Amino acid sequence: MTDADTTTAAADWQAWQESWDRQQEWYMPDREERFRVMLDMVEALVGTSPRVLDLACGTGSITARLLARFPDATSTGVDLDPALLAIAEGTFAGDGRVAFVTADLKDPDWTAALPHDSYDAVLTATALHWLHREPLADLYGHVAGLVRDGGVFMNADHMIDETTPRINAAERALRHVRMDRAREGGALDWAEWWRLAAEDPVLAEPTARRFEIYGDHADGDMPSAAWHARVLREQGFAEARPVWCSPSDTLLLALK
Repeated sequence: MTDADTTTAAADWQAWQESWDRQQEWYMPDREERFRVMLDMVEALVGTSPRVLDLACGTGSITARLLARFPDATSTGVDLDPALLAIAEGTFAGDGRVAFVTADLKDPDWTAALPHDSYDAVLTATALHWLHREPLADLYGHVAGLVRDGGVFMNADHMIDETTPRINAAERALRHVRMDRAREGGALDWAEWWRLAAEDPVLAEPTARRFEIYGDHADGDMPSAAWHARVLREQGFAEARPVWCSPSDTLLLALK
């Protein structure tokens, strides 16, 4: 491969990375704010050169923001999605601070594939709602075993309080009105983004494999923040509570 080819490939990966960010922001306009608070809490609790596990890493969105803010950090990204991992691996190719692992988080032995036995921080965002409560509780047990004493786990995701149905309905209705307006302005939704990925010569094959694995979308659960905090404490964390929230999403922090 020539230098020109390498530059073109790198530019293509960066374009896909940015396209993924824009698609995710259509659903979560405050996405960057939750990342900022997540990294604030990393700095507060484990410092500025942490060893991080980017759990269900996707394209490496957390890793990108982690390294931009903390250049001395290192990151292990773990995911099963071959298309999103292809983007992540292309984006971070040649960066010795980053490694990626393909693993199924529902496999009881998934941690065996990791390069380290413990991490200062395990971070994840908008991913674990793909799991139902029982496998999610099991996953939290595995995560507790990976986080060192004094280390942290943070999960930013949809966490729905079923005791407030009218508030939930009002928030959802307003959010969808705003999403419809953005869609009219040209924003890509989930289905459209994946349609374009399937048409890309480089991503077509891993995208096809991705849909064989996952289907069209999640069928998991979105329990409340209180449920997450309780289960994390039951699985071995000493403290757990929200450190940021929007009307629909929560960033929940658990301290080992």
